[in-house]
Amino acid sequence: MNLTDQLFPETVVPVLVPLPADRPYSYTVPDGMTVGPGSIVQVPLGPRQVAGVVWDGPTDRVDAKKLRPITHVFDCPPLDETMRRFVDWVADYTLSPPGLVVRMALRAPAAFDPEPWVEGIEATGEKPDLITSARRRLLATAEEAPAWSKSGLAHAAGVSTSVVDGLLRQGVFRTVRFPPPPAVAEPDTGYGRAVLSEDQALAAGELAAAVHRGAFAPILLEGATGSGKTEVYFEAVAKALDAGKQVLILLPEIALTQSFIDRFHARFGAPPAEWHSDVAPKKREAIWRQVAEGRVRIVAGARSSLFLPFRELGLVVVDEEHDPAYKQEDRTFYHARDMAVVRASLGGFPVILASATPSIETRVNAETGRYAHVRLKSRHGDAALPELSLVDMRRHPPARGRFVSPVLETEIRKTLARGEQALLFLNRRGYAPLTLCRVCGHRFQCHNCSTWLVDHRLRGVLQCHHCGFSTPRPEACPECGTLDHLVACGPGVERIAEEIVEDFSEARTIVLSSDIAGGPRRLRRELEAVADGEADIVIGTQLVAKGHHFPKMTLVGAIDADLGLANGDPRAAERTFQLLHQVTGRAGRTGLASRGLIQTFQPRHPVMQALVASDPESFYESEIDERRRNALPPFGRLAAIVVSADRRADAEAHAREIRKAAPEMPEIEMLGPAEAPLAVVRGRHRFRLLVEASRRAPIQAYLRETLARAPRPRGSVQLQIDVDPQSFL
Repeated sequence: MNLTDQLFPETVVPVLVPLPADRPYSYTVPDGMTVGPGSIVQVPLGPRQVAGVVWDGPTDRVDAKKLRPITHVFDCPPLDETMRRFVDWVADYTLSPPGLVVRMALRAPAAFDPEPWVEGIEATGEKPDLITSARRRLLATAEEAPAWSKSGLAHAAGVSTSVVDGLLRQGVFRTVRFPPPPAVAEPDTGYGRAVLSEDQALAAGELAAAVHRGAFAPILLEGATGSGKTEVYFEAVAKALDAGKQVLILLPEIALTQSFIDRFHARFGAPPAEWHSDVAPKKREAIWRQVAEGRVRIVAGARSSLFLPFRELGLVVVDEEHDPAYKQEDRTFYHARDMAVVRASLGGFPVILASATPSIETRVNAETGRYAHVRLKSRHGDAALPELSLVDMRRHPPARGRFVSPVLETEIRKTLARGEQALLFLNRRGYAPLTLCRVCGHRFQCHNCSTWLVDHRLRGVLQCHHCGFSTPRPEACPECGTLDHLVACGPGVERIAEEIVEDFSEARTIVLSSDIAGGPRRLRRELEAVADGEADIVIGTQLVAKGHHFPKMTLVGAIDADLGLANGDPRAAERTFQLLHQVTGRAGRTGLASRGLIQTFQPRHPVMQALVASDPESFYESEIDERRRNALPPFGRLAAIVVSADRRADAEAHAREIRKAAPEMPEIEMLGPAEAPLAVVRGRHRFRLLVEASRRAPIQAYLRETLARAPRPRGSVQLQIDVDPQSFL
């Protein structure tokens, strides 16, 4: 609904402020001020002035004379009706305060006012009194565009700004003002259209047809790694852009962004606008504003980009839809993939979920007809899937204190001899997950969390990956004082690198991990170096599994493939299958013969058997059947309540009060409380309750009634509600 569609004749309006508010607050509208639903305004809240959004619905039944007035209306496009409904829907589903949800839509407060116009110059047609070579170049350059910034024209002509100043004084140029430049160039849908195979063209046609229909349509785009899913959904993106719509492409990791940006640029002649935590604040403000105005036509971003105030959104693509990174577990707990489907449903346009290894939930939705299912059955061009083999670590163990089996070591040597690249995958950062004293048995534990400190040998620290606590790695045991008897237990990527450098000293070895020194920018440079063939052996965590194209990579070795299976997470098998399938898919993408070796102590496990047989259908069939028999998602519903406090007794007592307050409802059961597997995080003791419900049971209503009946948290006690939890720690 546009601002002009409904203006409030009343003097009192509801305003939703970006704070943990469970409802809008009422404010008066001063004489002469005009606001409507979605208007972004400034209001007093206590002693502060805060930004808020004029909301829909009734106001408090309070005498207007007792209310405070709106102090300012920003010159900004309003949040449209679809966006306001989306905020309310997310708040209702996740049991989050609506104020915290709208806060995600107001992430760039400096963008609420219009961008300042740029001061520039333009030619007047007058002639200078003296022509020099510098002035001649300047005038010739000025003819290439109607208006320039002063410094831009001087730079383009190769002269100093004093030459421009001289011509300004003579009236050859005059000062003008022009609109701020676009955050990104306009994409050209005909620029670099790919030559698609028959299989790809059919899939692209189905997606483009859905965009043309302009109605809500969730679509699973499934295809093996290297099958060209990106090129296929680019055709749907082009169709939406040609129809005058905006497009959002969600990506799970910042590390994925640069390679994706390069591919997008090659296809559309310009990059998309990026939206993630690594974008500079000024750039974020320009993007937010221009998205709201409709000037930015396409955004590629992390999960938070779902809350950008698009003016004409007509397509959402969720790339790697299965990725756990789409789950936010801070303040408002939500899954961006699921909320993207909701956003498309409310807006009445298609949403494409792309993956080589779809989540069980998405796969079931496709099989039952709730989602359309578009398949790419083979790799593109000459690319072939790698030949996968299991390395039974009981039969082919490495030497004592080492972790790479002789079988994998032999294959690495053969790969390097051919001038090709090898990738060793271990989903564990640092040097070792545990350090202990060989004399007294002391184990180094985090001071704030119930976890072991991870040895980061390259930085010389022991660090907690949950709260960030770190301490220099000591030479002596702090418990018994013995020198040089601390031992690292288990491998991390740094330890694998140490072993590889010792065995392959002539090879160029690189370690890729999310905690690499230099952050995301250096990580992107390292990934580019690998793609350019500047490394022989790559050792990496799960980020190497995500969408990267390494032309010379022909060998992938999974070091500890059983790692993800060793916990009670009901999604453990699914995630292990997805991760190993994705990482082995980095090999052989340009047609070279390739291999994947999976080191395992459980070669008969169904996940391992499905992988080595290249039979994902058998895995999905067995895993879906297991979920159905146990009424686990998507055949049942889960919600978690996590109670934390400074004292263990307080957390446990409040968790028990919640359990007592739970009402009796058919097809819903509350389990617990039980101490969380991570019992202490950041100094706070944690207890968990788990709600199990049938698919159609009113789980949100059950949770609301439970919390309404339970005592309010007191002291240091805090609650976290997680509907559809992905983590069980």
